[in-house]
Amino acid sequence: MALRFPAASAAFLALSAAAAWSQPAQPSAPTIVQPGAPGHNSKLLTPATAGVPPRAPTKADVDFMQGMIHHHSQAVEMTALMPARTHNKRLLAFGKKISISQTDEIKFMQKWLEDRGLAVPMDMSHMDHTHGEHMDMGSMAMMPGMLTPQQMQALAKAKGAEFDRLFLTGMIQHHTGALTMVQDLFDTPAAGQDGQLFDFATDVDNTQTAEIKIMQGMLKEKQ
Repeated sequence: MALRFPAASAAFLALSAAAAWSQPAQPSAPTIVQPGAPGHNSKLLTPATAGVPPRAPTKADVDFMQGMIHHHSQAVEMTALMPARTHNKRLLAFGKKISISQTDEIKFMQKWLEDRGLAVPMDMSHMDHTHGEHMDMGSMAMMPGMLTPQQMQALAKAKGAEFDRLFLTGMIQHHTGALTMVQDLFDTPAAGQDGQLFDFATDVDNTQTAEIKIMQGMLKEKQ
């Protein structure tokens, strides 16, 4: 027995190794990707973290997202007036950048509200501007910095250098209002805690602060 034991053990180990080798590889855990807010990378989640229910939004969170959709819509409307009223290539390129980024952000905010079963305001940024039509701001609460109907009418009637001046001063006013909205959100207790909302609001603050400085520089060049 003593002489056969090592041989039996070796045979057993060989069979065990062969069986282990023939076992199919265990499937890896599924990759779960959480889309980031505009300007931010997506996040890879584990099944454990993905199963954590999202924090319920506060009234301030909802008011911010719904109001910012209206706010962004007017900015996109302002940029839609540009091609027929200015030949300033630098300003046109800048306006196109605002239009693209804020249109994308409107879609993000709409999706954020839809995912939570909340009311989604109408996006009025794609109206027909060829006849000077614009949003009826009297039918909705004015957000900080938004242009009045009279300011929008003056912008729509202006051309050339006057349009450039009104656009820059108006968009600076508009962006400054957006920064106020972000600050009000973060000043509200328990608001802004949702991860996607926090990233989005922070991105709005950083981006529009930088754009205000650019527009202020453009205005100085015209003086």
